[in-house]
Amino acid sequence: MRIGEIEIHDYARMLLEAHGDRAVVEAAQKACSYEEKGQTEEAETWRHIEATLKLMRGAHSS
Repeated sequence: MRIGEIEIHDYARMLLEAHGDRAVVEAAQKACSYEEKGQTEEAETWRHIEATLKLMRGAHSS
């Protein structure tokens, strides 16, 4: 599931709108699930979404 930066940002924004403060947790759980299955590319994508969410959340709180 390799996706570009724009798609990562768009997906992170939608996840944040849908889940609020739990969005980061949701992304981290997805990443862990893929890591446990050995699906590294998908896990990396979810870690990237998680990092983007943290940046977005930080930008909103400042």
